[in-house]
Amino acid sequence: MALKKQKIRLQEKDIIVITHVAVSKAEGNVVNLDEVTPSKRAEEIAKKTKKDPRLVEVILRESKEIVRLRRNSIITEHNNGKVCANAGVDRSNIRGERNVVLLPKDANVSAKRIKQEIMDKVGCNVGIIISDTHGRPLRRGEINVAIGVAGIKPIRDRRGEKDLFGYILKIKRTAIADELASAAELVIGQTNEGIPAAIIRGYKYQSSENASANELARPKERDMFR
Repeated sequence: MALKKQKIRLQEKDIIVITHVAVSKAEGNVVNLDEVTPSKRAEEIAKKTKKDPRLVEVILRESKEIVRLRRNSIITEHNNGKVCANAGVDRSNIRGERNVVLLPKDANVSAKRIKQEIMDKVGCNVGIIISDTHGRPLRRGEINVAIGVAGIKPIRDRRGEKDLFGYILKIKRTAIADELASAAELVIGQTNEGIPAAIIRGYKYQSSENASANELARPKERDMFR
């Protein structure tokens, strides 16, 4: 294991953040665009967005619906319910000019499997976050967010707590898993760093055996940007 090579020992309650590209490649979620036949709809969208029609076809296959469409941009709701650019189809950090990486079929299931494998091999109960790079409405620049979690509750509900002046918080819920994923990205990077995972140690999080990154998704009826 990479841990042995780097002489690192995992500890109880460590958090391991892993890029979705590393997970997807390990699970075989890679598509060669030369093996894809674009549909008529994909060709039409490709003309509007100036994208490869084969890439557009893969995006459509991975999507429930198109949320926004403009030149160079396709925002979709992925089959797993996540709203993101290009249905999460990624052309970076994959060998082969015509290969693309898809999101894991179910990143929460992938995270649980990794957590169990670590428990079996190392004997440590850790939290797992699978991350992806996302843009944000009304903000420039991309950050890493959690698309799959295991063993760690992704949201810290602080409603009912008091602030410095005694005001009782009514809507405060902190996206812990997203913040940890973004913190790890400062080490992992987004280009040629070649670091697929990072360990966060010392953060006191709420454990959960039923954790799911789906908790982070805003319900469609409360989404003001669609």
